[in-house]
Amino acid sequence: MGKSLIQQKRGKGGPTYRAPSFRYVGEVRHPATGEQPVAGKILDIVHCPGHSGPLAVVEYQNGQVLYMLASEGMKQGDVISAGKQAEISIGNTSLLGEMPEGTLVYNIEAIPGDGGKFARASGTFGRIVAKIEDKVVVQLPSKKEKTFDAKCKAAIGIVAGGERLEKPLLRAGNNFYKMKARNKLYPRVSGTSMNAVDHPFGGSSTHHKGKCSTPSRFAPPGAKVGLIRARQTGRRKGKKVQV
Repeated sequence: MGKSLIQQKRGKGGPTYRAPSFRYVGEVRHPATGEQPVAGKILDIVHCPGHSGPLAVVEYQNGQVLYMLASEGMKQGDVISAGKQAEISIGNTSLLGEMPEGTLVYNIEAIPGDGGKFARASGTFGRIVAKIEDKVVVQLPSKKEKTFDAKCKAAIGIVAGGERLEKPLLRAGNNFYKMKARNKLYPRVSGTSMNAVDHPFGGSSTHHKGKCSTPSRFAPPGAKVGLIRARQTGRRKGKKVQV
């Protein structure tokens, strides 16, 4: 009979691993704009457990009060603008097609109007590298280049909080509360360290077992952990490895 693995329990719909969204401040989105840019004033900069970077509360002239990811150099009381012809300045929001090559952007929309999907973590940014007709090529934080529609919006600058990881955790308890704030599974225990009833690799009171971690294609669901029906494992034969 198959075992109920810890990585399977996350999808059962129970409350154990549900995101604590009731503690999140709000959703981050770009404002709805027309042909003319809309000015907005930053009322406050707040912390949200659901985002790694700080959020700025912005009140726009058209009455919208929205949350946006704060950029480096942004402060309370600053006036920013959003729209098609917005000035190329830190914190402003504009269309990718309106920005020159080399501009640093964040919170980039995947589809025009979706509010922003890419480069949202603290300290991240994308860079506009090329324009091809109605498309814009952006280098993402992973250094991968992706093509976007020129009508997609993005904010100018770098997401604040980039030095968040510079502060050492010092002890496991701090990491525990860090993970608990966003309801992440911590600590992650190796399957070989578990009991036999909890994982196919568990039991025998030792970390070093002779059990193969490459289950067969026809293995039962409870045994399909590790390198599932892998074609090959280990170093490739005949391939030189640089030391």
